[in-house]
Amino acid sequence: MSAPSAVETAGKLAAGALSARELAEACLDRIASDDGAIKAFVHISPDYVRAQADALDAHRKAGRPLGILHGLPVALKDMFDTADYPTENGTALDKGRRPRKDATLVARLRASGAVILGKTVTTELAFRQPGPTRNPHNLEYTPGGSSQGSAAAVAAGMVPLSIGSQTIGSTIRPASFCGTVGVKLTHGTVPLTGALTTATPLDTVGGFAMSVADAALLFNAIQGHDPEDARTRPAPHADLLASVQAGPPLPPRFAIVGGPFWSEASNDVRGLFDELAALLGEDAVDRVALPDVFQNAYDAQLRIMHAGFAKNLRHYRERGADQLSQHMRDAMAEGDAVTATQYLEALDWQTVLANGLDPIFDRFDAILTPAAGGEAPHSLTSTGDSRFNALWTFVGAPCAAIPAGKGAAGLPIGVQVVGRPGEDARLLRNAAWLEAKLKSA
Repeated sequence: MSAPSAVETAGKLAAGALSARELAEACLDRIASDDGAIKAFVHISPDYVRAQADALDAHRKAGRPLGILHGLPVALKDMFDTADYPTENGTALDKGRRPRKDATLVARLRASGAVILGKTVTTELAFRQPGPTRNPHNLEYTPGGSSQGSAAAVAAGMVPLSIGSQTIGSTIRPASFCGTVGVKLTHGTVPLTGALTTATPLDTVGGFAMSVADAALLFNAIQGHDPEDARTRPAPHADLLASVQAGPPLPPRFAIVGGPFWSEASNDVRGLFDELAALLGEDAVDRVALPDVFQNAYDAQLRIMHAGFAKNLRHYRERGADQLSQHMRDAMAEGDAVTATQYLEALDWQTVLANGLDPIFDRFDAILTPAAGGEAPHSLTSTGDSRFNALWTFVGAPCAAIPAGKGAAGLPIGVQVVGRPGEDARLLRNAAWLEAKLKSA
């Protein structure tokens, strides 16, 4: 079902052993065959995809320098502005919206030689109301959300790489449900200029791939400072792929942290972590309980998010509240009720809890925790429970979802690897080590 390795394919494209047009045609064939049932894409133009690929092939044949993503197709969640495709943000209120220029990360993808394959389904305004996308492993199950089309497209082998976003769990959870790798770097590492803004202190770019190395390649192309996004910083960034390929200098030590909602994890998830502890051995893993104060994270996060909706998405309500879902209207109403004091207190909790994790990161290389509470729900009216992702997004930590097993219904279950904020390369290096360990088990 899955696409071939993006890293290996990039090498073939650079060497001329595979043309960008051949790869684009393979992706288009898979979309034509499977997407009628899965419904991952909302906008795609096969002729435009071919034109991009042909231009890249001509570029290579002319002996010009190649970008690191030369010829690789990438799909974009339909909340990132594109000058050549509509960007409708999952709402009828933006039907036919045509941005004048690309989002910053889209411009960086093009500069790196990527083929923009198309736009993937997002839930309404990147929140809870599902779009039409189905889980490729079983069409009766949700693929998660809000980056549901991006996760499903990679899982179904339609595209090797895709872009999503995360405000609570919108990348890590669908990656777990669909059996892909999902990554979000430290908050503010990838610019969001030209993307739908929901809650600035939380919004983060996500990426989907079939391996940690592939995700590292993708983020190498899009990370870095953008003067138009105050969340980013003018500082050098590590070569993420080189770090992954080098591997850790010593076998990493992991802390298994159930988190505030561990008691609600499914038996499949609990059993998976027992097996994981046994696989890694007592010298490499230990179970760590968080103090009760971490229970404050979820409510604080909701205050920030709902207040962000009320401010940043207000114009949708003003233009047509009757065209918004009840989920969105309720969330905006919750945001209206958040006082300035409550909002500032919630922001304070971000710093307090991030600092509270330092003792764990001082002892361990990374945290292992559920990527979701279980398999994808047997439903197309819900995208699942994001609470298992909430704390880690709240503190701005880098996270990676790694496929780790299957549940009782035969659907994927992932493990979430969490790193110290700011240590993205180390997080991906340790996640890749764990990925290899799981594959060899």
